[in-house]
Amino acid sequence: MKYKWANQWANKSANNLTVYIVDDDPAVRDALGLLLSVRGFRTAVFASGEGFLNAWQNDWVGCLLIDIRMPGMDGLTLQQKLTDSNCHLPVIIITGHGDASLARQAFKANASDFLEKPFDDEKLIDAVLEAFRREQAVLNEMQRSESLLQILKELTPREREVMDLVVTGKHNREIAPALGISVRTVEVHKANLMAKLGISSIPDLVRISMLHLQD
Repeated sequence: MKYKWANQWANKSANNLTVYIVDDDPAVRDALGLLLSVRGFRTAVFASGEGFLNAWQNDWVGCLLIDIRMPGMDGLTLQQKLTDSNCHLPVIIITGHGDASLARQAFKANASDFLEKPFDDEKLIDAVLEAFRREQAVLNEMQRSESLLQILKELTPREREVMDLVVTGKHNREIAPALGISVRTVEVHKANLMAKLGISSIPDLVRISMLHLQD
């Protein structure tokens, strides 16, 4: 289920957001960890992409700070593997090599930011804060989707029947004979189910009904 961890993620406070640092250079790991810790961020450090992947849990929240050039699995490969695994953590790519083509690859893979070493401390902090904002937005949306899925499951059988026909584009006067009920009754069921879902338009109902298909 795509949203199975949504409530667990969303229930984590901002204090649980963590910067996961992946860099093969122990001096860089220590420096980044110290800088971020002093600024009040939680951190976890990993010496390789493989090490992070082996440890990664689907309910981790925060962002990733990944060195682009590492022995074994490089930063872009790690970024791609995480994307393939539906990892929601925003990625900040860091490198000591000013390479525009690598930056393009990173952004094409939806990196949150791309920083060159040596980087300005304030730019790094700003990049982390922006990544956290992106992360929180994702968590909020996933929590909303999970809540809507739960409401869908709690609709009455008749409300579900009405909804299924409404989202196919059928009008009340077509739904009524199909279900053997009056047009007025269709209107009541439609109004009730939309009130439960907290929506007021058919396009919103179509979008929400698609969540059930992803469940």
